[in-house]
Amino acid sequence: MTSVNPIQPVVLCGGAGTRLWPLSRAGFPKQFLCLVGKDSLFQQSIKRLLGGAQAGNAPGTPYIVCNEEHRFLAQEQLRELGVENATFLLEPVGRNTAPALTLAALAARDAGGDPILVVTPADQAIKDDAAFRLAMYQAVESAAQGNIVILGITPDRPETGYGYIKVGACDEVVAAVERFVEKPDRETAQAYLDEGGYYWNAGLFVLKASVWLAALEAFRSDIFQATAQAWSGKRIDGAFVRPDLDAFVAIPSESVDYAVMEKCPGSEFPIKMLPLDAGWSDLGAWDAVWNVSPKEEDGNALQGDVLITESRNSLVHANSRLVALVGVENLVVIETPDAVLVADRGRCQEVKQIVNLLNLQAREELSLHRKVHRPWGWYDSIDEGGRFKVKRIQVKPKASLSLQKHHHRAEHWVVVQGTAEITRGSETLLLGENQSTYIPLGEVHRLANPGSIPLEIIEVQSGSYLGEDDIVRFDDQYGRKN
Repeated sequence: MTSVNPIQPVVLCGGAGTRLWPLSRAGFPKQFLCLVGKDSLFQQSIKRLLGGAQAGNAPGTPYIVCNEEHRFLAQEQLRELGVENATFLLEPVGRNTAPALTLAALAARDAGGDPILVVTPADQAIKDDAAFRLAMYQAVESAAQGNIVILGITPDRPETGYGYIKVGACDEVVAAVERFVEKPDRETAQAYLDEGGYYWNAGLFVLKASVWLAALEAFRSDIFQATAQAWSGKRIDGAFVRPDLDAFVAIPSESVDYAVMEKCPGSEFPIKMLPLDAGWSDLGAWDAVWNVSPKEEDGNALQGDVLITESRNSLVHANSRLVALVGVENLVVIETPDAVLVADRGRCQEVKQIVNLLNLQAREELSLHRKVHRPWGWYDSIDEGGRFKVKRIQVKPKASLSLQKHHHRAEHWVVVQGTAEITRGSETLLLGENQSTYIPLGEVHRLANPGSIPLEIIEVQSGSYLGEDDIVRFDDQYGRKN
């Protein structure tokens, strides 16, 4: 390695993954799902970036740019990998990838030096991590010379869902980027494949922090100035860094490609492309998940409790119950506790239309699963009626819910595992398995787990209104508001 610039991994962890509904939802988007393998896509991206370090220039601790709502989810998944010291740059609202990358570049600048940013989306799958790392370090070498380097995907089919990169003269490693091409029709995509010199744009970038900031200021000074203003008003809460809300909302929404990359060819900012042949997929829809999934001899990719007969080339995800297929072909069947999707595998892009209908009808299935993850654990709404709701609640060891009260509901709690420390008004109770208590309507209360194993309770709510917004928080260790 000749580069002396430190390597700064940057993981862009936004996006909703609407075409992967009902598994991917606004409150638990696709980057946090285990779609291929035992790790989530986010965890896979972290392991790819941090693994296989070269002597003398190992990647630093990652910057995670994510939505405020997903901060604890991302932090918990990093904790599962043993990554404890990441920095979370929290976007109060989505403003696309150009402001997101700018936050990371500004954070890197403030930390001193001029690191090389290795930028990757959190929602992609790559089969060959070794090939990715080889390309990454080659790109780092080129970026150390002041180049902007894109990892371009070697195309293997006339894909109409991706943008393309046209390259020209090539040295031993990188090629000069001549232009970017929007998503083509099939005939044009086939022409690109036949001609050669065209690559898919995967949104994988390697460049110095100073180069990104200079290029953004040159091409989109409005985005640069607005993001810098939001950054100057930031608040730091441990690992969480929050730019100023009002200033961030005013930032124009734009992608890295439109803001900078497409303007670089022929400019003062040299832009190069390095081919990446590593089994890449953006997993943008269910047909892409089928493409990269292991299959049985009839072409079926199956996960969960599935029985299948006389059926071929289908994808089935069974998450909570038995799913059986008889005499069908080319289907996608995605089962969750509160929603089931059945689609023609060739029309998976149209799942977004279902998501639009959910949005128009303001349905909860758009945003949340029946099982909802929280920083203290999770809850699963297992039954409900007109004036009652039953939840299964798990609290992590040493964790606690907020001190709170409800205006419209009372709660009955039964401990089924572990030990519960319960604040109820002015008294504190310690309950074990098979013990129970009652929280009257309007009573200030808190549930905590003082033990070393997960606490599980069954909660029965009763009252005139049972919505999640009927909560008044008085104290919350996670900084959440009402």
